[in-house]
Amino acid sequence: MRYILRLASRHARACLILGLLAGLSLPGLAAHLAAWLPEMVAALLLLTALRIGHRAATGAARDLRWGLASVLALQTALPLLLAGGFTLAGLGQTPAALAVTLASAAPALTGSVNLALLLRLDAGRMMQLMVLGTAAFPLTVLPVLALLPQLGAASDVALAALRLLAVIVAATGLGFALRHFLLPRPSARQIEALDGASVLAFSVIVVGLMAALNPALRSDPWAVAGWTLLAFALSYLLQAAALLTLRRGPLHPVAGPLAIGAGNRNIALFLVALPPETLGPLMIFIGCWQLPMYLTPVLLPRLYERMLSND
Repeated sequence: MRYILRLASRHARACLILGLLAGLSLPGLAAHLAAWLPEMVAALLLLTALRIGHRAATGAARDLRWGLASVLALQTALPLLLAGGFTLAGLGQTPAALAVTLASAAPALTGSVNLALLLRLDAGRMMQLMVLGTAAFPLTVLPVLALLPQLGAASDVALAALRLLAVIVAATGLGFALRHFLLPRPSARQIEALDGASVLAFSVIVVGLMAALNPALRSDPWAVAGWTLLAFALSYLLQAAALLTLRRGPLHPVAGPLAIGAGNRNIALFLVALPPETLGPLMIFIGCWQLPMYLTPVLLPRLYERMLSND
């Protein structure tokens, strides 16, 4: 078992690619795992908290000014700007405009901390941004919902965010407690084993997240191609723009986590409020949305290294 965990830690990017391929090629397994997504997300959060420890997260939480300002910019100002642009262009009611607006209004992905670890960025700061964004989401999303009458009641979205926040607090709290009592000073091998466990959990979750993508790929591959192109463009342009904007400013120390948070969002929070006629195409987008996120540690490490270097 230790050998498997060590192997997963040393070949993390390959594990993510295998997870994506399994989600595309094994529809039966993907459908089965989709039913266990909440439990798997909680397990991933626990493992992540166990890996980074409470000192890293609480140390990063001492300065909330950059976090709160960033959450407002990313989850309210950005989607309002994008929605306004789509409306002016006469595209405000299109499925693509809805997908882009919702993705940009969502908080950082629960697995964003794992992305930070894989990119060797500050995972504590990333956890701070993810928790702050999820906690503030019921409020930051209200102006966006006001511009999207096709969505359901704001209370449905707020309740979904509060449920996710409760899972985050419970899972991370348990992970921090286990780290404090069982692994107060983990060895290098233990850290490597925890990294491997997190990578395996992260790779398994994507299989369930892509359950809707395989049937759509068989029935309408061109539509899937279009949604995939949109997902890559949105995720990677947001990450590149954040890195380019913050690399030379006072937020340079947190530019990496902010870029991950900008381009990797938890759009699935909105599903509880969407009517059936809107849900179909967005489920395909959500499946496609996993591709750029899970491939970020594979395709963008040089971009992060170059942008965050002190040269």
